Amino acid sequence: MSDPILGMVMLGSFILIVLLGFPVAFTLMAMGVGFGYLSLEARVFDLLVQRTYAVMANDVLISVPLFVFMGYVIERANILDRLFHALQLASRNLPGALAVATLLTCALFATATGIVGAVVTLMGLLAYPAMLRAGYDARLASGITCAGGCLGILIPPSIMFILYGATAGVSVVKLYAAAFIPGFLLAGLYMVYTIGLATLRPSMAPKLPAHMATASGAQVVWALLTSFFPLAALIAAVLGAILAGLATPSEAAAMGSLGAILLALAYRALTFAKLKESVFLTARTTAMVCWLFIGAYVFTSVFGWLGGHHVIETWIVEHLNLSSLGFMILAQVVIFLLGWPLEWSEIVLIFVPIFLPLLDNFGIDPIFFGVLVGLNLQTSFMTPPVAMAAYYLKGVAPPQVRIQQIFAGCLPFVGIVILSMTLLYVFPHLALWLPDYLYGTAALPAGEPVDAIPEGGFRVDDLVPALPSFD
Repeated sequence: MSDPILGMVMLGSFILIVLLGFPVAFTLMAMGVGFGYLSLEARVFDLLVQRTYAVMANDVLISVPLFVFMGYVIERANILDRLFHALQLASRNLPGALAVATLLTCALFATATGIVGAVVTLMGLLAYPAMLRAGYDARLASGITCAGGCLGILIPPSIMFILYGATAGVSVVKLYAAAFIPGFLLAGLYMVYTIGLATLRPSMAPKLPAHMATASGAQVVWALLTSFFPLAALIAAVLGAILAGLATPSEAAAMGSLGAILLALAYRALTFAKLKESVFLTARTTAMVCWLFIGAYVFTSVFGWLGGHHVIETWIVEHLNLSSLGFMILAQVVIFLLGWPLEWSEIVLIFVPIFLPLLDNFGIDPIFFGVLVGLNLQTSFMTPPVAMAAYYLKGVAPPQVRIQQIFAGCLPFVGIVILSMTLLYVFPHLALWLPDYLYGTAALPAGEPVDAIPEGGFRVDDLVPALPSFD
């Protein structure tokens, strides 16, 4: 069997085994080592050791545990209920005020945490029952909670862009700048849809109770000062330091973690038990990400060595004869479909690198492509049959709410995501204007780490000089 055929068998076997329910990270390593041994023999173990060390020594990934820790501390500081109440009061005169407050809370809290499961679960416990008690349609309430909770994948500081930046070898700072406008555009479209629906069909989103609708201006200001502004200031400081080039993502994440601890102390919500739990959850999440990275390094390196990338590149470029638009549609459709059985981290680390070497052929900016991927990954959490956000919500929803109602509520928001992707492709400056304005096409912002991974993903032939046994 020739090496390219072996590479395609390797890719197909991996997809089949993952669909059977085996752990993705260890399946990646097993497939990489197993198929690599058929071609490289014992030298594949040198590759495994080197790639494991490269992950642990990668400076770009330091920000992952720091941002995760920041999110878990904020999550356990009991800020969410204060924030939700304050935003209800602030939006009390809008149609569907409770839904708008839910989306605003989700957007801000998702920005602070970036952990989809945590945001959907917490809002499912806090905002979702409140909407149902207020007479909201269960489908609309479900869609709002799920869609809002997924915004943390896209809105900076997103962990997804850290992994994409390390994979594609592009600046995380520029990715954050590029995602800023599209992220809040998507959140804005969610709110426009919700307000419009509440205006046209008020029975689906009734008004707030009278005692909240008549709150005084002083009450609203005090509620915002004690909940919204402290968290917003922390997020603005972290993002501002990154976008202004004053700190790398890792440095800003460290300061954000410290700020989260101080904020929790100010709210008298930080206990040793909560701090211990935050550290444990951070270690668990970071370990998962690192093992995925190691598995992806090994798998894609062996896949590239076997010629799998070349087979796909030849098929797309020469046989399909796609235009730039055709390639973008194909790539996004594949990523959309992969979102059914796979998590976003697995898609970014395993399958996105297959498309990265083709971007130059079609003249596509990898930063622009990364933002499109970030938008697309919103759908992976909301599209049946494997819509993880829906299952997170079902786990905490009242028993009378059926999973079919949650799926039905998510589908209009999936359509809004597709609309956002279309707008972004038609108006690419929505993503490219801010990084071009702030940084131009020159060097990376001050303190930004150099590219850790060769552009186009991981290939063993890129690593050959570093492995003496390959000489």
